[in-house]
Amino acid sequence: MLPISLHTDATYGKRNYPQFKHFRAASRDQTAVYYLIFEAHLKMGNHMSFYEHVFIMRQDLSNTQAEALIEEFSGILSENGGSVVEHEYWGVKTMAYKVNKNRKGHYAFLKTDAPSDAVKEMERLMGLHEDVMRLLTIRVDGHEEGPSVQMQKREDRSDRGERRERRT
Repeated sequence: MLPISLHTDATYGKRNYPQFKHFRAASRDQTAVYYLIFEAHLKMGNHMSFYEHVFIMRQDLSNTQAEALIEEFSGILSENGGSVVEHEYWGVKTMAYKVNKNRKGHYAFLKTDAPSDAVKEMERLMGLHEDVMRLLTIRVDGHEEGPSVQMQKREDRSDRGERRERRT
């Protein structure tokens, strides 16, 4: 028997673990092992995950200012234990609708490997920054090699088949 006091209401010590609320083990020993594994997982804390971020900056920024913002947010991730695997500046693009009274915006794309706390901090600071209009963050299983689809030339994209002839 492991020297851990267990309760059936999913408490361990003074902590309550809602993840184990509906958990029923075959024995008390098995339950104690699962609690130890879960406790070790909590102590590991921020494990690194892969993320992709796309953000849109105001159109009245210059290219160098937009690149400086990309570097600023990359630095925030680095300060908080993450790293930027790759970044791409997609340039000024026209949006489908007005965002904050702007029709165009500077688009940027970041591939990162960072803990969730670093990503949350970067998103918080992006939301407060007056030059960032929109932000999208997606957690991915892994990063694809090479440039993003947006940066590939149209001739290099082979996922579309040939067009059929037009009817007259």
